[in-house]
Amino acid sequence: MQLRFVVRTFLSIALLLTAFIPTSFANENEQVAIIIDDFGGDVRGVQSFLDGNIPVTVAVMPFMEQSTEQAKLAHNAGLEVIIHMPMEPKKGKASWLGPNAITSDLSDKEIQKRVLAAIENVPFAKGINNHMGSKIVEDERIIRIILEIAKQKGLYIIDSGTSSSSVIPKLAKEMDIPYATRDIFIDDTHSSKAHVMKQMSSLLKIAKTNKKAIAIGHVGINGHKTFEGILTTLPSFTKERVKIVPASHLLETNIEKDPMHFWQPKEMEDEDENTYPAPSK
Repeated sequence: MQLRFVVRTFLSIALLLTAFIPTSFANENEQVAIIIDDFGGDVRGVQSFLDGNIPVTVAVMPFMEQSTEQAKLAHNAGLEVIIHMPMEPKKGKASWLGPNAITSDLSDKEIQKRVLAAIENVPFAKGINNHMGSKIVEDERIIRIILEIAKQKGLYIIDSGTSSSSVIPKLAKEMDIPYATRDIFIDDTHSSKAHVMKQMSSLLKIAKTNKKAIAIGHVGINGHKTFEGILTTLPSFTKERVKIVPASHLLETNIEKDPMHFWQPKEMEDEDENTYPAPSK
């Protein structure tokens, strides 16, 4: 009789506790991270993403006129910040790289100096991804130096996927550094809202197939269209129970996470994480 009472009491407590488990833990859903590159300047889309209540990951180019300020604003808005490190491509204009880029002619010491300066210039950064860099990501000497610093600073790495011969995955595994590779670009320099929406639909399909996916978009000339395209497709993600999360949530990292509130500004903390703003008409 006493044993039956103990069992019933235990089951009652267990059921009570279960009722308070957030659905994000009770039912694991597919997840995507949307990284928005090229923050740091006064360009279209920046303010929309900072104010937009969408949990994108903000990739800030260091050493730009507003790099530090925008990193702080993104952090205060509850968004995850990473460093969008400029790296030499195989083709392209040097002006596209911005100041203090990582180039193949640099010494080990200068590479270390520039990466550390970038970390200082972009406060609250949790990771690094590459801006351009099709040449650099194939260079084991240079990537190893960058990853050594990332490991020391507890940063994760996102390979932007600018070269199929990138050594980032191999070295990150070898050095036990959290990393991932971009699955899809959702825009380009001249993208329309319709193109972004099409790419977001492809992102949704990737997530449903692979359980997680990483997309990269941009602020810039058509940054406002990238924002609008993402915003318009959010109801589809909610309907399919695919959550948009900070990039670190897709990796095995030591970064403190609270999936229910991580990305939300303080005044939004009482709202459900799967509730996104309705698209404007």
